[in-house]
Amino acid sequence: MRRNTPLSLTALTLALALASAGLPAARAAAPAAKPNVIFILTDDQGWGDARFAGHPYVKTPNLDRLAAEGTWFKQFYVAATVCSPSRCAFMTSHCPARHEIHGHFADHALNAARHMPDWLDPSTVTVAQLLRGEGYATAHFGKWHLGNGAGAPAPCEYGFDVSRVVNGNGPALGEKEPAPAGAGKKRPEQADPYFRAKSTAMIVDATIEFITAHKDRPFYVNAWTLLPHAPLKPTPEQLAVYEGLAPRADDPAFGAWMRKYLAEAKDLKSQMQVFCASLTDLDTQVGRLLRALDALGLSERTIVFFSSDNGPEDYRIGNAANAGVGSAGPLRARKRSMYEGGIRTFGLVRWPGRVARRRGCERHLARQAARPADIASLGMALPRVGRGIPAADARGSRRPVEALRESRRRRRPAFQHSRGPGRAPRRRGRASGRRRGARGQGARMAAIAAAERGARRRGRDARADRRTAPGREGEERRAGETLRDGALNREEFLSVGAR
Repeated sequence: MRRNTPLSLTALTLALALASAGLPAARAAAPAAKPNVIFILTDDQGWGDARFAGHPYVKTPNLDRLAAEGTWFKQFYVAATVCSPSRCAFMTSHCPARHEIHGHFADHALNAARHMPDWLDPSTVTVAQLLRGEGYATAHFGKWHLGNGAGAPAPCEYGFDVSRVVNGNGPALGEKEPAPAGAGKKRPEQADPYFRAKSTAMIVDATIEFITAHKDRPFYVNAWTLLPHAPLKPTPEQLAVYEGLAPRADDPAFGAWMRKYLAEAKDLKSQMQVFCASLTDLDTQVGRLLRALDALGLSERTIVFFSSDNGPEDYRIGNAANAGVGSAGPLRARKRSMYEGGIRTFGLVRWPGRVARRRGCERHLARQAARPADIASLGMALPRVGRGIPAADARGSRRPVEALRESRRRRRPAFQHSRGPGRAPRRRGRASGRRRGARGQGARMAAIAAAERGARRRGRDARADRRTAPGREGEERRAGETLRDGALNREEFLSVGAR
């Protein structure tokens, strides 16, 4: 059975680091230069939810430090509008539709109703498996949400040596000794009403313990937080920091869409106090991790990558009144939306001495931006090339790492996939299971690519004759021009692809 080949998140991080510093790839290929990687992924943190990003109220001195000591990719796009498909893409660098993951993993009945598997296929190659094969110690601490419940694989089956998780199987975060099977013991998140408020500290405690134990070899750590996902219940000590906060919905620091949204909040003062208190504690724990790297002498050898899985939550969701005042900054909409507020998030990279400091980069990046050539240029062994990856890329004969140094105009629309519940993907043929879904997805992509080429051709023909009559021909001319300019929105994309 052919295995999927990952376009690794770490390759993306390293390639960006090399591109930012202008270093030759050969220098990174030396065995002694293998960097450590810590990937901090927050849950539902909006593009504007940090002081350095323009939030007028929240205090985030440590995230501000991270941005000041590294590069902030301001146009970093995740693969989906909700958590599980976004996390699938980070782990595999595939579009999550390739794995039929287009919504959050829930119970088996709801997954089946949405035509989803119950977990990410453990035969899929992940970044953790790839790096463990290169001698890295690997760990996952915090939220998992790539499948849980009866029969779901634990993170160890995806390449992690050590894990402590929430929303997953295997050892639980905050649990000192794993409970015996069938013991009926409550998991820590069920026993403590302030578990979520304390969870980031637990994740950082586990991360510091792991990197201290493996400081003499390269390591890769997922530190995936539970916050600021709903429900939020900060401790009294955390909440006291914002006792006197008096937020304004019309604060000019927020974008126009955000100001209108906040104006309809039920109790903006208490909602914003709870949200800011939760996010500031997350920031405090990130600061502890950065100081631990300094104390261990690992900062210069460690890439810290920081992002969020999607945009901020909406206060109209039942338990999300407080989490729902997160800021999308100047962007429109929120989590579950294909507008920018739902899919454009933080992309912070810090690697002292390698990545430019205090840099705000406007380059468009997506979580699947790395390529096999990037992995090869970093001295890492390439897995066998699989479906959908041109052999020329694997040989490194085109698309080199240096391409990331250039600011290039996008010539084709960036593809984002989102699908509402209850709509089954079209499938053809008698193939079954995952192969059948992959075949249907490949046919869909081929049809859309053919539609794009046809629309561009029609657009060129129509522009040659500006007297084209209104109606279908005029619509095709507009679609062709939009494709040419790389500014196709979702509705136009679907209408062109359907022809």
